[in-house]
Amino acid sequence: MKSPISLIMALALAWIATPATAQDLSTEQIYKQLAKPPAAEFRSGKPLTVDQLKRRRDIRIAIPSVDINTINFAFDSAAVPASQRWKLRNLAAAMRRFLRRRPFEVFLLEGHTDAVGSRAYNQALSRRRAASVRRTLIDYFRVPPHALETVGYGEDYLLIPTNREEWRNRRVTVRRITDIIRPQY
Repeated sequence: MKSPISLIMALALAWIATPATAQDLSTEQIYKQLAKPPAAEFRSGKPLTVDQLKRRRDIRIAIPSVDINTINFAFDSAAVPASQRWKLRNLAAAMRRFLRRRPFEVFLLEGHTDAVGSRAYNQALSRRRAASVRRTLIDYFRVPPHALETVGYGEDYLLIPTNREEWRNRRVTVRRITDIIRPQY
């Protein structure tokens, strides 16, 4: 049985790391969500590289995030439909606000898929989804390319655990990672 202190710490970490959903939030709310600091145990120490962070789920989940599960990625597609680009407007405005204050901010776009198909195919598809959101943020909303890193996690982190098609698993998650890769910035 867990001690009361470890239970409280686990609940606090879960609350900090609970993603918000982009479409449900205003620019100000997205900004505040992404401005939250990482959980205390990951705020100090040696900075990580972006590649190290991409491989460290234990650290990534301690960084507040916003899920872009409002883009309805079609099954087997990475394209952000033209009719849904507007759903990225508030996210882009929040990112540009960060960048006006600190031009070297960095955001990680994490692509995800459902669990239909092979693991290797889903991994590649999730990378393309993150890249598609990145391209949309750059081309339509003027977010500078240097501020956007991408990674694909395929079916590794399902929101809804199922082997069937599930649109809520086809998403991109955004984290502001500057505090982890450049803690003194």
